[in-house]
Amino acid sequence: MNSFRVIIPLLALATVLWNCSEEFLERTPQGQISTASTQTPEGVESLLIGAYAMVDGTGLDGQAPWNNDITNWVFGGIASDDALKGTDAGDQPEQSFIERYEFNSFNGHIRNKWRGVYKGVARTNDVITTARNVEGLTEERRAQIIAEARFLRGIFHFEAQKMWRFPIYVGDDVYDINDVESTKVPNDGKIWEEIEADFKAAADVLPDNQAQVGRPTSWAAKAFLAKAKMYQGWDDSGNAVIGKLQEAKPLLEEIINSGRYRLTPQFSHNFLVETRNNEESIWEVQYAVSSATGDAATQGVGLAHPYIAPWGCCGFYQASQNLVNAFRTDDEGLPFLETFDSEDVTHETEYTDPLDPRLDHTVGRPGILYKNFQIHQTDFIRDLSYAGPFSSMKHVAEPEGFGVTGWGNLSANNYRIMRYGMILLWLAEVEVELGNLERARELVNQIRERAGNSEDFVPKVIQGANSRQEYSFVDGEVAANYKVDTYDEPWTDQDMARQAVRFETRLEFAMEGHRFFDLQRWGVQSEVLNAYLDSEEEHRVYLRGVTFEAPQDQYYPIPTEAIDRSILNGEPTITQDPNY
Repeated sequence: MNSFRVIIPLLALATVLWNCSEEFLERTPQGQISTASTQTPEGVESLLIGAYAMVDGTGLDGQAPWNNDITNWVFGGIASDDALKGTDAGDQPEQSFIERYEFNSFNGHIRNKWRGVYKGVARTNDVITTARNVEGLTEERRAQIIAEARFLRGIFHFEAQKMWRFPIYVGDDVYDINDVESTKVPNDGKIWEEIEADFKAAADVLPDNQAQVGRPTSWAAKAFLAKAKMYQGWDDSGNAVIGKLQEAKPLLEEIINSGRYRLTPQFSHNFLVETRNNEESIWEVQYAVSSATGDAATQGVGLAHPYIAPWGCCGFYQASQNLVNAFRTDDEGLPFLETFDSEDVTHETEYTDPLDPRLDHTVGRPGILYKNFQIHQTDFIRDLSYAGPFSSMKHVAEPEGFGVTGWGNLSANNYRIMRYGMILLWLAEVEVELGNLERARELVNQIRERAGNSEDFVPKVIQGANSRQEYSFVDGEVAANYKVDTYDEPWTDQDMARQAVRFETRLEFAMEGHRFFDLQRWGVQSEVLNAYLDSEEEHRVYLRGVTFEAPQDQYYPIPTEAIDRSILNGEPTITQDPNY
C-alpha cells in the first residue's frame, strides 16, 4: 500500500534524530545531526521528518511510549466515562491516580506528556528557523516546509492546551537552539490565539493535495483551525461562546461543501489497517511496521490489547459499563438520551434488546466475534473482578495486520485524528447553539444512516471444537439485535437537540481518546463524570467514594519538573495552575 512505501523511508530517516537530550528546553540537543549538516536543503528536510516523528508521542529517551501517545487513551480515555484503566490493580498505578482524579504534579505520565509535546514544539521551531536561512531551497519549497512545521507546531500546542489550563507557547520568535534560556517563557494564559495563528498560516500555504500520504493539506489545517475554535465554543460553566462558534461555522461548511470528503460506507473502515487514508480521512497519524522493526508502529497502544493469545498483553483500557449501556436503543432504533444507564447490557447471558451496531466495532463483548480473530470471552480479561468483562478494540489491527514484527500489538493501524464525521458533528453543535435545529438533525442523521449499514453488522459465529481461534459463521444471522435509525421527528427543543448531538458524538468516537476533552470543552465534566462515578462504582468497587472536583480536575497539573527547570534569574517563569 502507499502508506508503507512512503512512510517507512520517512520514519527510518527520522530515527537519526530520536536520541535527544531529555531536557530539550534546557540543554543543547545531544546525539542529533550536527547544526552544520542541517544547513542544506536535504538537512532541513530531515529536520522536518524528525518533527513528524514526534507526532505519535514516541522517541524520547527513558520514556514509555504510552505516556505521551497521541491517541490519549490514558488522558482522554480512562479519565473519562468511556473507559477504565483495566488490567489489574497493581499495574501502572500512575494511571490509577488519573482514573480516580487524584492528579498530582509528580505523576510520571503527566510529566512525560509535557516533555513529549514540547519536544515536538522544539523540533518544529528548529525546522522553521533553519528553513528561513538555508540556501539552495526554492522559495516555494521553503514556504511549504515552514507551513508543514507550523501545522505540526499547532498540533503539539493543541495537545498542551487540552492538557493544561495555562500551558506555555514557544514560538520561533523566541526559540534559539544555541540559547538554553530562550524557551523559558511564562505561562500567562491560554494559548488558543497562537494555535489558531499556526493553523491559519499553514492553511494559507499548504496545497489542496499532497503527493506523500501523511503530510497535511490546506484542508487538514482548516479542519484543525475549526477544531481550535470549537474548543473555545463554551466557557468553563458550559455557556456557549457564540462568537467562536460563528467563526468555526464557515470553515466547517467549506470543508463539507468542497466535496472532497465523505463518510466511508462502513463505520468499521475507520479502524482497519487495510482501509487507512480513506475517503473519510482528513489527516491521520501514520504508522508503519515491517518484519525488521516496529519502531514506527503503534507502540503507544501496545498495552491496550487483550490479555489472551495471540496478543498476550496487557489488558489495559477496558470499556466501562456506562459506555456499553450508552449503545442501547429503543424499539425505534434511537438512543436513550436520559435513561441509557438505567439498565445494564449484560454479559453473563446473551443480551437480546436492541443495540446500536457501532458497539461491537468499539468494544469487545463476551460472546461476540472480536475483529475476526475469535469469539471474545471473559478469558480476554486479566482480572474480571477488577475491571469487568469489556475490552477496547478500535486501535487493534485486524488479523491480516497482525504479527509482522513478532509482537502483534505493534501494527500499522493509523490513528484517524481528524476525519469527516467530526466535521459533520461539530457543525451540528454549532447549528444547535445558533438555533438551526433542523440542520443539526440532518447532520446527525448522516452519521446514523451510515451506522445502520447492515453490511457492517458483526456476524454471528459459533465456537469451534479444536481451538479458541476456530469459529464458523451462522448463515444470515448477526451477533446481536442491531437496531439504529435516524431522528425522523422535527427537532424543536434546543436542550434535547444539544443532548442528542453530544450523545451521538460519544457513540461515534467512543474509545478514541476524545471524551474527557469533549466534556472539558462543553464545560460539563463535573455533572457528567460524577453521575458516571455514582453509577460505575456499583460495578467497580475501587471507584467508590471517588469524585470529580471542578475546577481543579478540569485540567491536569503542570509537572513540578517543568516548573523547576524554568528558573530564570532566580525565579521560575512557569507557574502552577492556581487550582492546584
